[in-house]
Amino acid sequence: MNKKTVFDIPAQTNHIIETLNKNGFDAYIVGGCIRDIILGQTPQDWDITTDAKPDDVKRLFPNVFETGIKHGTVTAVIDGTNYEITTFRASNSITPSTLTEDLGLRDFTMNAIAYHPNVGIIDPFSGLSDIEESIIRAVGNPDNRFEEDPLRMLRAVRFSSTLEFKIDVPVLSSIKENSGKIERVSPERIRSELSKILTSDRPEGFVILRETGLLKHILPEFDICFDITQNHPYHIYNVAIHSLHTVASIEKNTVLRWTMLLHDTGKAVTKTTDNKGIDHFYGHPQKSMEIAKRVLGRLKFDNASVERILSLIKHHDMQINPDYKSVRKAASKMGEDIFLDLLKVQEADKSGQNPKYSDERSDTLNKIREIYYDIKKNNHCLTIKDLAINGDDLLAMGFEQGHDVGVVLKMLLNAVLENPELNTREKLLEMVDDVGNSF
Repeated sequence: MNKKTVFDIPAQTNHIIETLNKNGFDAYIVGGCIRDIILGQTPQDWDITTDAKPDDVKRLFPNVFETGIKHGTVTAVIDGTNYEITTFRASNSITPSTLTEDLGLRDFTMNAIAYHPNVGIIDPFSGLSDIEESIIRAVGNPDNRFEEDPLRMLRAVRFSSTLEFKIDVPVLSSIKENSGKIERVSPERIRSELSKILTSDRPEGFVILRETGLLKHILPEFDICFDITQNHPYHIYNVAIHSLHTVASIEKNTVLRWTMLLHDTGKAVTKTTDNKGIDHFYGHPQKSMEIAKRVLGRLKFDNASVERILSLIKHHDMQINPDYKSVRKAASKMGEDIFLDLLKVQEADKSGQNPKYSDERSDTLNKIREIYYDIKKNNHCLTIKDLAINGDDLLAMGFEQGHDVGVVLKMLLNAVLENPELNTREKLLEMVDDVGNSF
């Protein structure tokens, strides 16, 4: 690719560049979007750098709002799409900044490439050749770049995972030296980068986080899992490597991948070894849930994600037999909206264990899934709201509002989970009559 290559960019992006140029300002497309185009990927967003000040941009475009004004960034909304426009960054506030100086303050060479429709590619730090070599190099001294923003250390690992690039040796060395500085970064930004690593094709990037020392500062609860061996017939990996195998085995869903990452963290505090040398981890699902709750809270996860992840971790070892009664009870306990996810979690968990037993366990889970679909097809009752009678019926029969009604409905549900044929109005009312005298 030569520097005169012409990129196909959106009309709105061209409009921004042309408007700024016509009013006497320099403007260029820059950063990740250029990298993505070079890699043959579709950019998710378009960033523009300019010598225009934020007030100039506000004056030239009708719909602009401040999104990072302390960094000179505003966002222009054109045809419903956001475009970040940032004033050239400078190393000091005395000398006016240039495009080259702005690019020189970016994190990695692959992100320090600019483009102008009439000029072509501007690549003062050889980002093109680094992209061709699939290597992540810092712009200038990596120590300086990481001092400016320690999150860049985590971004290096994220890019390695998402782009399948190697991290340059000086960059790796600098990360090891500066790893403790990651604690200065907000938990929300850390969560975002970790989630991108987890949902990439290479979640084993967490091994790099461990090797560079970053992991012990941002996720010590998982870092320790690399030291927890599992001498057990069903296991061949330590807890961390097992967990990363399970992450890679489940779909790229943020909730499911965080579930798999954290599902066995409780093994670090529950490990015992019997007199035959076999390791056991009794009660680890509960401990894992407690640890995950701390981690997710610290990283500022939303409540809905936390609730779902914790439920899946708590029940990931639930024993479900491949028969209708067992599946009905498990689905009722978990909730229909999450039961299939639990099966995905259990399947991924087995995939990270000793492959000697994988076929047998996979067959069992497939049978459980088939039974569940048949249960749904035949409208078996799984929840209190599916019962053929409700609380109003019990109130009409003289039960008191509150505890009594709840107890009877739960009793009826348990009976129906045992035998779906009992879920008729007549049979349930008959059962209520039989127990009515005990209330």
